[in-house]
Amino acid sequence: MDRMISNIFWLGTKELRAFVRDVVLFALVIWAFSLSIISIARSNFQELNNASIGIVDEDHSELSRRIAGAFLQPYFKRPLFIAQNDVKPLMDNGQLTFAVDIPPNFERDTLGGRNPVLQIDVDATAMMQAGIGSGYAQQIITTEIADFVARRQAVTAAPVNLDVRIAFNPNLTTSWFTSIMGIINNVTMLSIILAGAAIVREREHGTMEHLLVMPVTPFEIAMSKIWSNALVITVAVALSLTFVVRGVLGIPIAGSVPLFLVGVVLYLFFATAVGIFLATIARSMPQLGLLYILVAVPMNMLSGGNTPLESMPPLLRTIMQASPSTHFVSFAQAILFRGAGFDVVWPQFLAVTLIGGVFLALALVRFRSVTAQST
Repeated sequence: MDRMISNIFWLGTKELRAFVRDVVLFALVIWAFSLSIISIARSNFQELNNASIGIVDEDHSELSRRIAGAFLQPYFKRPLFIAQNDVKPLMDNGQLTFAVDIPPNFERDTLGGRNPVLQIDVDATAMMQAGIGSGYAQQIITTEIADFVARRQAVTAAPVNLDVRIAFNPNLTTSWFTSIMGIINNVTMLSIILAGAAIVREREHGTMEHLLVMPVTPFEIAMSKIWSNALVITVAVALSLTFVVRGVLGIPIAGSVPLFLVGVVLYLFFATAVGIFLATIARSMPQLGLLYILVAVPMNMLSGGNTPLESMPPLLRTIMQASPSTHFVSFAQAILFRGAGFDVVWPQFLAVTLIGGVFLALALVRFRSVTAQST
């Protein structure tokens, strides 16, 4: 037993030295947990932000001024007061995303109960801004008109006030979600690629045969690659959460990072086993990349990180319960977003450990049989 542990340790240190010398893989890990996360968080906005808006004020009343003044940052830029003839040219040039046309006598007709029409023009080529912003604009205008009419006509307040409280992400900031999910998805990607590349690299360099004639077993070779690559990813995740998510992006993490890292280590036994299994099939790095696309991309897409499991067909939802990636996303979101403790996430930890252990055993059997054929 002592000899086996020693072999696994020293073979793992060899993998770490090989990883550091591999400039491409080393740069890939740094990029995946730093610049990639920053890019995802700051470019993939799904909320309204600094939308350009023009106001055509043909009424010049107190109500029209209240409506124009209600469009505030950071959702909208400072409204630009324009003439009606300028709406189409400015929207054609991409200078305006929204244009609100307040007709003459709008305040008088509103107070008189004549239901005047107010027009909102939307540039739908800015699809995300247009879809969300049109709803924001309608809500802002409706609220301002209701408050104005209630004050002028002493309308009785509604008997019930709806108080909406949003938990865990009060401002619905997209970057809070996408940055964490970027790290989670990159854990799966890199664990498969690094573990698989370690095997393929040995085969391409002709050093696998040298290892097999040494007094080490295929189990020791595989486990050394698993722990070394898992260590690299775990350290990268910890640094990314600390310096990129919390430091650069300023995104709060609700739960325990050490507890999440324990879950990452458990999940990595499964993900690195997938990489070793694919490496026993692939004969080169391009083949490993193609196999990765077939396996890891659907696993990430259907894990619940991009689309909620509840929105999937029942059969597919049941099938994905057999994937550790689904449980990984579940406990990662529970810990990092909702501050869950071990008493909440232990069923997911157990599921990842059991399913990952079974697949790890299958991958080791496959690796042993392939190496036996090589000798």
